[in-house]
Amino acid sequence: MQHQLAQRLGSPQSFVAKYEGGERRLDLVEFIAIARAVEADPLKLFARLLDPDGMKVAGDTVP
Repeated sequence: MQHQLAQRLGSPQSFVAKYEGGERRLDLVEFIAIARAVEADPLKLFARLLDPDGMKVAGDTVP
């Protein structure tokens, strides 16, 4: 999966491995690019991260 995502991002596999393993953090631009690469809505994902109660966002289908 890391290799496929790296290809979609046009980045080396090590880039994906480092943020996935917690060795580096993503900036907002990278977060958006990754969300789009996995066909997710970056706004919905970000809203879920900011929601202190873990409540679902309107229109959200992710469990």
